[in-house]
Amino acid sequence: MTQQNRVLDDLIDPNGPMVLIIKAQLKPVGDQDRFQPAGFPEIGHVIYDAPRGNGRTEKVCIVDSPASMANHLEKVCLANEEGDLKSELQGLPYVACVTDRDRCVTTTLMEGHRLASDYFLEGELNGRPFREQLRSEFGIVGLGKTYFIPPESWWQIFQTIFKYDPNSLVHGVMFAKEQIKIPRFLTAHLEAFGAARVGRSGVKFDRLGKTVSGQPIFAVDEVTAYEIRATFILDLAWLRSLGTNGKGLNQDQKRLLLCLALWKIKQLLQYPWRYRTQCHLEMLGEPTVETIGGQSTNKISFNELSEFNIKECIESAYKEGSRPERITKVYYPADKLFKVAKEESETSNAEEEETEEEEE
Repeated sequence: MTQQNRVLDDLIDPNGPMVLIIKAQLKPVGDQDRFQPAGFPEIGHVIYDAPRGNGRTEKVCIVDSPASMANHLEKVCLANEEGDLKSELQGLPYVACVTDRDRCVTTTLMEGHRLASDYFLEGELNGRPFREQLRSEFGIVGLGKTYFIPPESWWQIFQTIFKYDPNSLVHGVMFAKEQIKIPRFLTAHLEAFGAARVGRSGVKFDRLGKTVSGQPIFAVDEVTAYEIRATFILDLAWLRSLGTNGKGLNQDQKRLLLCLALWKIKQLLQYPWRYRTQCHLEMLGEPTVETIGGQSTNKISFNELSEFNIKECIESAYKEGSRPERITKVYYPADKLFKVAKEESETSNAEEEETEEEEE
């Protein structure tokens, strides 16, 4: 057993740590002071008072939420806008929604709800609705409009999701109708400490006068801070619970989920990454690594954690006769896929015509 395998196995060992935490300091590229955090409708970005003891507080800005960070961590897997995986991840299963002429609509690494998106569930696989296929493989019991999940079926649920899209186990997935909710194994967030709001203005030019907006001046909010920190929390206890005593996921499969999460973190941090237009950040120094709970392991460096071959992890996880197709293509007819949008457009046009007639 190599030293690298020993480090990874210690993390997923039943007596190992409960949580793995990786923190990295970031800074705007080009030594800029200002950057743009995530904004929310009508309230802009969020700056809150974080308690620091002795009655003191510190201004902290939410630069990116766990949901937004999950989107970034999925995007690092893609080689292009068509949804193809990078060469290092070849062989990693995922699901693609395709329509007429085998056109790809989206994939489980591009769609926010991942495997539980209606783009996949409402499509067909081998002439059968994919939702029904999953329900059958999950081993759940239908009770009219609700479903009962026998406790032993959870092993099948974990195995089925891993078979089609292991990425959904890394970032979490929820099948609302089936009442199945898988929490995140990897939770990440990006925050700025000592944050101060910076207001500036922008203007939109309409040189040809083709819009009704004219030449509006609008406000733009940015932030300055003494530290920008990305935090990645890996729930090792949850990872271990996905399989035991020959049920659920085996050790190689758990190791793949751990390595996939670590690979994503490294990809996001090792090069400058544009989180949004005015938020182009690069890593400052080396990330710190901390474990909590369980039997304490030797101090681990981020470089040690990331020294593995992700292709070998993929091969090992699917070696025992369980290798699925790399891409599961779920078919969604174009006339059904785009029907709702067309109807809404027609309804909207009809309403506009009625409004114009009333005004006249």
